[in-house]
Amino acid sequence: MRYGGEEFGIRSGPYSAVVTEVGATLRHLRHGGRDLVVGFEATELRPVYRGAVLAPWPNRIVDGRYEFGAAVHQLPLTEPDRGHALHGFVCWESWRMVDHTADRVVLSHRLHPREGYPFRLDLEASYILGPDGLTWRVSARNTGDVEAPYGCAPHPYLRPGDGCVDDWLLELPAERYLEVTPDRLLPRGIADVAGTGFDFRVARRIGDVTVDHAFTGIRYDPDGLATARLLTASGDGVRIQWDASCPWVQVHTADRPEPGLNRVGLAIEPMTCPPDAFNSGVDLVVLPPGAHHAASWLLSAA
Repeated sequence: MRYGGEEFGIRSGPYSAVVTEVGATLRHLRHGGRDLVVGFEATELRPVYRGAVLAPWPNRIVDGRYEFGAAVHQLPLTEPDRGHALHGFVCWESWRMVDHTADRVVLSHRLHPREGYPFRLDLEASYILGPDGLTWRVSARNTGDVEAPYGCAPHPYLRPGDGCVDDWLLELPAERYLEVTPDRLLPRGIADVAGTGFDFRVARRIGDVTVDHAFTGIRYDPDGLATARLLTASGDGVRIQWDASCPWVQVHTADRPEPGLNRVGLAIEPMTCPPDAFNSGVDLVVLPPGAHHAASWLLSAA
């Protein structure tokens, strides 16, 4: 049984990828036979949001409760151990293929109004392989008749080569991070990375540090791009690039009780907004009727 539904393979030069119907999920990304992300088998139920599209919000909405448009909304609690609404709705929904060529696949999904999110969005996810790697783009259009709160992110677990998270070097161009409580990961405030174990502005070994935090204060290059790199000691690597449409990036060292999942990849998720943005309003995208929003990310061998 294929848990991801129909699959779409694409290829360009040394790059190849597989995208699934369920969740418009990136199941595999390879360069010359080397995995750049932690994938999963077609007959396997996707674990820990690997390769998912996160929309209409990334990360957590505390208690699944927020106020918007003078109304209080209650979302289903999809992270029951912490009591939050996690990673939006569309990662388990069926997406429709609208274009598929040798190096490109585009899928779409209509998100209908529902309890807790009474807004209608038309979403599109595109995956295009080229000489520079995989361009992954997610867009949304408000096809309803009222304003809608919105945010998005990808959820790849990057893998530069052999070993595990502890062995790899991370370069992350972020000057600040969001402090959270240790139990429920409730946002507490912004702190500087300087002098902490979360300072990866210069590439260094991750070691045994545990990270499940959103970072901001992103440094962009003259072309307007931020680049995070994950490297092995031998120099193999993977990178992810994004622009100012994502002023936040979640990093997670994938600490899990299951031996087969624990610290086998590093999640790097450029986000349009921070955790609980539906409540804080920080960098929240508000889409008027008919409005469109898009964000994209480039994954490539480093």
